Order: sequence, then C-alpha cells, then structure tokens
Amino acid sequence: MVTALEVPADRLIEKLSEKLKGYQQITPPPWAYYAKTGVHKEKPPSDPDWWYKRAASILRKLYKSGEPIGVGTFRTIYGGRQNRGSAPEHFRKGSGSIPRKILQQLEAAGLVAKVPGGGRVLTPQGRSLLDKTAKEVMEELVKERPELSRYM
Repeated sequence: MVTALEVPADRLIEKLSEKLKGYQQITPPPWAYYAKTGVHKEKPPSDPDWWYKRAASILRKLYKSGEPIGVGTFRTIYGGRQNRGSAPEHFRKGSGSIPRKILQQLEAAGLVAKVPGGGRVLTPQGRSLLDKTAKEVMEELVKERPELSRYM
C-alpha cells in the first residue's frame, strides 16, 4: 500500500488542498488574504488558496512526525530568515495564529486530535484521508510513467 511519505510532497499537498476545500469547517478567516505569514516575509501570500495548502502541509507534517506537534513547533517549521538591510539576517519564527487556527479547524473536521500532554496528532480519519490521497497521486504518476507501477 502506498503511504503519504512515498509520493512527491508537492503533488500530495496540491491534491490534498483540493480535498480540504470540500470540508465546510476549513475556511480561511477574512484577514487571511491580507496577513503576512511571519515577520520574515515582506508581503502576504499571492496564491488565493494558500490557506488550504498550508492546512494540507500541516496534515502531512503531522503524518510524517507520528508524534504530537504543537503550535510552537509549526512556528519554527514555517519560519525563515529576516532581511535586516545591511545587518546580517536572523531566523524568525512564523506566525502563530495561522497554524493555531488551521489546527482548530482540522480538529473541528475530525482530522486532528489534541493530546493531553500538549500538541496534536492525526486521527485515524486524517491518516486515512492522507493515505487515500497518496494512492490517487501514485495512480496519476503511474499513468505518466508506467515503470512506477511496481511500487503500487
């Protein structure tokens, strides 16, 4: 069986973001189109579907980790180097509100669950969604390159 770790991440996230649009619990807040994703960014995202892609990316990170991940860890994952003009660049964490709201929405959709010790993990429903999506991505890859059929 194909898992979410065996297909290209970019294709998986793209396909998963399309599926997440079907969940009524997962919707970008009104401020999402104007907000930067961290102090290290100069502009807000130009992609109108960036909220769904970030949610899909968070689901994949939770799948890959296998252990609870909290908002602070996601801030570090989605952080970057801040340009400070002529001064040397420094790492800055990303926004905390964006992953917090996405995790709350994924939790309302039943794809993620809180862990009492802190952080969140995938539910069986979330793991199943990722595995089914990975299978669809692999089927598309096999149509493009038939020699990959031995991995199905």
